[in-house]
Amino acid sequence: MKCEDGQFSHCRRSPQMPAFPEQNDMGGKGIGETSNGETHCNGEIHNNGKMESEQLLSKKLQLKRKAEHLKSGLMKQFDCQVLEFMDSLIEESASLEPAPVPAVFSPLSDKEQSKLRHLQGSTQGHGKQFVVRRSLLDELFEVNHIRTIYHMFIALLILFIISTLVVDFIDEGRLVLDFDLLVYVFGQFPLVVITWICMFLSVLVVPYSLFHSWASHYHESSPSSAHSLLLGSLFLLYQGLGLGFLPTFVVVRNGFPPASCFIIILEQVRLMMKAYSFIRENVPKVLALAKDKSNSSPVSTVIPQLSNYIYFLFAPTLIYRDKYPRNPIIRWSYVATKFLQVLGCLFYAYYVFVRLCIPQFRSISRQLFDPRAMVLCVFNSILPGVLVLFLAFFAFLHCWLNAFAEMLRFADRMFYKDWWNSTSFANYYRTWNVVVHDWLYYYVYCDFLWMSRKRFRAGGMFLVFTVSAVVHEYILAICFGFFYPVLFCLFMCFGMVFNFVLHDRRKGPIWNVIMWTALFLGQGVIICLYSQEWYAQRYCPVEEPSFLQLLKPRSWSCHLHTKPAVDS
Repeated sequence: MKCEDGQFSHCRRSPQMPAFPEQNDMGGKGIGETSNGETHCNGEIHNNGKMESEQLLSKKLQLKRKAEHLKSGLMKQFDCQVLEFMDSLIEESASLEPAPVPAVFSPLSDKEQSKLRHLQGSTQGHGKQFVVRRSLLDELFEVNHIRTIYHMFIALLILFIISTLVVDFIDEGRLVLDFDLLVYVFGQFPLVVITWICMFLSVLVVPYSLFHSWASHYHESSPSSAHSLLLGSLFLLYQGLGLGFLPTFVVVRNGFPPASCFIIILEQVRLMMKAYSFIRENVPKVLALAKDKSNSSPVSTVIPQLSNYIYFLFAPTLIYRDKYPRNPIIRWSYVATKFLQVLGCLFYAYYVFVRLCIPQFRSISRQLFDPRAMVLCVFNSILPGVLVLFLAFFAFLHCWLNAFAEMLRFADRMFYKDWWNSTSFANYYRTWNVVVHDWLYYYVYCDFLWMSRKRFRAGGMFLVFTVSAVVHEYILAICFGFFYPVLFCLFMCFGMVFNFVLHDRRKGPIWNVIMWTALFLGQGVIICLYSQEWYAQRYCPVEEPSFLQLLKPRSWSCHLHTKPAVDS
């Protein structure tokens, strides 16, 4: 190669002496220096046998900079290739695993197994593959640099505690250690436990019994559409009345406080999704077995055992399988650590609301609703909104789900992906909550494409956004006790726009900055508007509200300087 700038030089010596890669700094012969003191390099001869010291130093610095640049580029490229290779390896290894249902429950032949997989593939796509993998944060926390960020949040919690104690000591003249807000939001807890037990027992008995009755009758006698329609209607009636209306009625009738209400309503939604997944995944197996007239296998080969269904009801997934990858042991120290972290996040959220939210909104809620106050409120709510977002993610998606996964030896811990690296909102929606995303993807989006013969992909995406927005708004409306569709509008308006504008083709750090900016701003809007409405509902109660008054946000017209009905 030529000795040009930007390339490594290779100087050829005369045959009398072997070449050396570096200059001899102790006075020996230099690069390409012959025994008679001359240097041959690209046809140029230097009579002094040495390069000028300034020129040599410049060459070395250039080579060093180029080597560092090359090292950085190679490491980035190597990292990307390793990640792509590992992802493809996991997907390929999962696809090579045998179908869990025939392998465990059914003595079907290879031909019959192929038919069953073909029918399942035609009705529900390829389906989610469960493989053994750890949660991403568990891997990242093994790196000291990442764990330091975790320590920063702990230090911030300590400062919140100290500041609260100091303020209480200054105002009250004593240390106030009563957690009145936590006691209020988790009120009526015994009734919450009783309600949950009733919900769980009903989900344990009703869907499994209906499916077992339908499968046995469908396989042993001639298929009856009337019988299938009857049992299907009973299942839908149970989903709408038994799981949908009754828990909501108990919550509203007894006036559950927010946290207690969230427990019941979130469990209501979770159990409804699990019951649907159980029916949705097992019906095609019975249809395939009944369709194959040459197969004399009993229907018990495709009806799941009750123990599998019970395991699924507790497993941290919304996609039913007869068999999941399992870990060999349970690390009880890991379980205890995760539950302690959940408890720490709970106290963290308590101090966030006590120090950052309640003092602000208790006074703002009595002011007139005007643009200036709204702008200030939104920007003042960004910090508590972001902290609540991080706490909800870490407490539930990482700690809570990993704790139950460890107790059940559930090996697939991919409850989320690296959503913080997203450069598009489309990728953020897919990676923030993988558990819920999988259910929406396979049972809403893929089923819609199957029914429409893959002709309306945009319609399927719109349906997913609509279902997600309606369920989120339903949860907040029941738990807060008022209808204020802020989250619904953010989902259906800005969420849809960002999904198409900030799509997967957006790459680069600037798009990650834009994603985080929009996410922070959205959290500020949510905390601001819902907190204002919460206090307005208590400062300005309506004696006999009409339907239109219930739909109109109270914070738009409430400016009375009266004491709230509930001081919280």
